[in-house]
Amino acid sequence: MAKQQKTKKGGLLAYLRGVRQELKKVVWPTREELTSNTVIVFAVCIFFALAFWLIDTGFLAFLRHVLKVTIS
Repeated sequence: MAKQQKTKKGGLLAYLRGVRQELKKVVWPTREELTSNTVIVFAVCIFFALAFWLIDTGFLAFLRHVLKVTIS
């Protein structure tokens, strides 16, 4: 039973060492890259929000006009 506990502990330590080694290999973005990517993400989110709002509004107008359906 003690062997199993050592193996688990050694396994955890080996795993954490591996994680640390992999994190050293990560290339983090510069401040300019991060800012530019953030702006792009916000712009795309706003674009799709407006697109879905227009589609929803148009579909609702179509239902009201053609089928005389009212949604409150």
